[in-house]
Amino acid sequence: MAAPIGNVVIPGDSFSLMQLKTPDEHKKILLGPGLKEEDTEIKVLRPGILRYRKPGVYWVDCHHKRYVPSKGDSVVGIVNQKVGDMFRVDIGSSEQASLSYLSFEGATKRNRPDVKVGDIVYAKLLVANKDMEPEIVCIDSYGRSSGMGVVRNGGFLFHTSLNLARKLLNPQCVLLKSLGNRFQFEISVGVNGRVWVKAGNDIQTIALVNTVIASEFKDNDQIKEMCKRISKAVSRMEVD
Repeated sequence: MAAPIGNVVIPGDSFSLMQLKTPDEHKKILLGPGLKEEDTEIKVLRPGILRYRKPGVYWVDCHHKRYVPSKGDSVVGIVNQKVGDMFRVDIGSSEQASLSYLSFEGATKRNRPDVKVGDIVYAKLLVANKDMEPEIVCIDSYGRSSGMGVVRNGGFLFHTSLNLARKLLNPQCVLLKSLGNRFQFEISVGVNGRVWVKAGNDIQTIALVNTVIASEFKDNDQIKEMCKRISKAVSRMEVD
């Protein structure tokens, strides 16, 4: 019997590794959020829908707002405090993350980055362990920023559910493609449910924020229709 992909699972459910075998048995199976391996069984830790993505990634897709740090996640945080050579950054988890001043592209002891309390940073989790505080960096493994760093020059930061954040990060996201055909804007989406948006003017920025929030429980056809209506409404407001 195959794993119930696409069906609802609840904590306590379990299935064997044989039920998760991929078409290519030589490839490894990667367990994402909501699943845990115990001996030869896979146990479900949270309620939701069991999802699968090639080549062999399984996870439980559920609707929740509490973020649990995971290594490699891209997050949007707010600098709350400076302690010596470290910054304390709020990423929405139970503990604040630490950010070293050397974790920026080109940063040295003499050439320190311009980071202030209250700044928004787009970073990646380097350390995420239940026994240690999270640690984030604004560089990749090659020492380059790769789009990470301090986010400035206006814009609007808002919170969404983690489920909506994952939908926005999907390369095939219909919402961002539809909005991109009608508006010029910048967006940074964190797995922790924080989204930063900046458009051509305040009217467009507010319209984009409301559109993103309203899209959470709509299907692709409804999202496309909503984007058309928003585009027409913004055009009329800008003319007036």
